[in-house]
Order: sequence, then C-alpha cells, then structure tokens
Amino acid sequence: MSRSGLASRLYRGEAGLEIIPRRKLWFSICGGLILLTVLSFVIQGFHLGIEFRGGNEFQVPTSVGSMERAESAIRDALADESTPDGPAEVVSSQQVGDTTYLFRTSPLEQQQASEVRAEVAQDLGLRADQISDNRVSAAWGAQITQRALIGLVIFLVLVTGYLVLRFELRMAIAAVSGLALDLLLTAGIYSAVGFEVTPSTVVGFLTILGFALYDTVVVFDKIQENTRGITGGSSQTYAEAANLALNQTLMRSINTSVVALLPVGGLLFIGAGLLGAGTLKDLGLVLFVGMGAAFFSSIFFSTPVLVSLKEREPRIRQHTQRVLARRAGGRDTSARRPARQPGQARPTAEPPAGSDEPAAAEESAVPAAGTALAGSAPKVGSRPSGKRSGGGARGGRAGGNRPGGKRR
Repeated sequence: MSRSGLASRLYRGEAGLEIIPRRKLWFSICGGLILLTVLSFVIQGFHLGIEFRGGNEFQVPTSVGSMERAESAIRDALADESTPDGPAEVVSSQQVGDTTYLFRTSPLEQQQASEVRAEVAQDLGLRADQISDNRVSAAWGAQITQRALIGLVIFLVLVTGYLVLRFELRMAIAAVSGLALDLLLTAGIYSAVGFEVTPSTVVGFLTILGFALYDTVVVFDKIQENTRGITGGSSQTYAEAANLALNQTLMRSINTSVVALLPVGGLLFIGAGLLGAGTLKDLGLVLFVGMGAAFFSSIFFSTPVLVSLKEREPRIRQHTQRVLARRAGGRDTSARRPARQPGQARPTAEPPAGSDEPAAAEESAVPAAGTALAGSAPKVGSRPSGKRSGGGARGGRAGGNRPGGKRR
C-alpha cells in the first residue's frame, strides 16, 4: 500500500479524524438511539415466538398451492375458536423447505386443534392425516430464557475479570458498557422491525457478544501501547494518544466488520429473503445488526467512555494540565518577541527580559566590525605587505621605508 493511502495516513495519525475530541457528539447520538430503543420497547414491544408464549403449529404440504391459500383456510377454521387470551389467530407463517408450509397459532386445546385440522383438510381437499399439528408449551421458552440469562451473566463476569487482569478496571467498565449498548441497540432494531423472537434469536444475541468484545480489545490494546509511560512526558495528552490509537485501528476494525458482515448479509438477504429459508431470518437479522452495532459501540462509545473515566484520575488530569500549560507558555513566548523591521539586522542572541543594553551593544557592534574590516582592506594599486621572495635584509629595509611596510 502506498504511503499516501488512507490506511497509511490513519496509522501515522496524518488523517486527523477527531473522534475523542467530539465525544460529546457521540454521547448525544448514543443517548438519542437509546431513547428510540426504549420507545420501541414501550410502543412496539417484542413479537415473541411460539416457544416463548406457547401455541400450536400446523404443517401443510405445499401441494395445495400458494401459502396465502393455506393460511386463509387456517384463519377461517380459527374464526370459531377462542382462547383464554382472546380469539384464536395465526401468529406467523413461513415456508420450510420445498414441501411444507408452517403456521403458528394461538394456544389451542387438543379438541380445538383436532377440529381446526379437520376443517382445514376439508377446505384444501386433503386427508386429515396429511396435516400435522404440534402443541408447544411456554415453559420451554421460559427455560431457554433462564438459561440464556445465566449464560449472559457468566460471560460478563468472565469478560470483566479478563479485562481487569489484561488491562485495568476502567477499561473493563468501558468495554462492558459498550457490550450493553450493543445488546440494547440490537434489541431495539429487532423490536422496531417486528421479527419474531425465537431460540435462534437468543443464540444470536450471545454470539454477537464475542464479536463486540474482540473489536473492543483490539482498540484498547493499541491505546495501552500508545499511553504506556505517557505521564513521563509533556508532549501528548491521554485523549490525544487514545484518538491516535483509534485512527491506527480504524481500518482494521472496518475490514474485520466488512468481512464478518458479508456472509451474515448473504445468510439474511439471500437465504431468508430470496430462497425463503425462514428459519435463518431470525438468526441472520440479530447477527447482522449486532455486528454493525458492535463496530459503532467499540469506536464511538467504549473508547470515549474510557477517556472520560481516565481523565478523572488525578495523575492523568495533572498530566493533561501540564501539557496544555506547556503549549500555552510556548505560544505566549513567541507572541512577546518583537517583529523585525525591514533592513534591521537579525540579533544573534535574545536579550534578557527587562534589559535593552545588550541588544543596543550588539547592534552597535555590527557597524563597528564592518568599519574595521573596511579599514584593513588594501587599496586598489597598493602592494601587499609582508615578506618579499628573495629579499633578505635589503628587502626588509626597503619594505620599512614604504607605507604599510613592517619593520623587523
């Protein structure tokens, strides 16, 4: 790669992307996204799958024609049925492979399910045994949720312990806060889109935690490298070193995210969208959104949170003040120097503050030296002084009678 490329300029800090100096802007954007997520939870809620709220599944062969025709038959059969929560309805419908339509309905009693199956078979011109039904209890979904939460807590405890040992406590807090934002944004988009929450969704949520942690650890490792022993100098603040680390790892984060999102995007848009593999839709969406949110949170949230926490340390705060004071002092010194007028000789040394005599003596010495040099220069047509070749004593005497000669 050429030295003028974007990746090279980012690594050398020449691109000048100001991420940390604008952390208030990123915090505001994250706050707005969190507010929209909470509103989606309150207004839209989650579309829980049959595994979490219970219900019945009906499998109809695709030989009956379109999925719309089969769904219409099931809706007509459910019109006369009711449940403790209200009228029975079709919760979701999808095609599984090339041979089966899968319809999920509200929880039905065994007798109600048998009546619905018989009526649908009669409407579609099938035998009753060609349509299968299965009842799913909500207890299974609750058990999955409980185990997922236990796994999430164990994961966060292990991650926090590793980050404390590998880096420090403040880095662990910033990384875990980034993971929380990643999960929150993913859940908000999942709620807004209205996709069904299934066990595949839970697996996807646990999967994106590892990806988000990987990207954050890469950034934090570079920050630790750039800030090692930073308080011993006075040329760079902690925030500036962290911003340089972000510039240096940004291309790596982009490349990693793009490489990870391409197959997941193919899983979501091609597998679920074009090929109709509905079972891949839940997993594909949560992975796609979660990986994109992980890139955003690791760059624009976790690192600014880390810098804000580090600047509260007395050691880092004093170092920042010392660097800024040194820079301000350098600007003031350059501002106090008088401007050199045209034709004025450049002084060789700066006079002490409050004293004008050395400067005046230095300025007067320049013309005096010039006069002395001009007086010692030989005139045009005069003979050079000194020894003459082969002169001996007579040359010395003769030279003594001439102007400018030197008597031995």
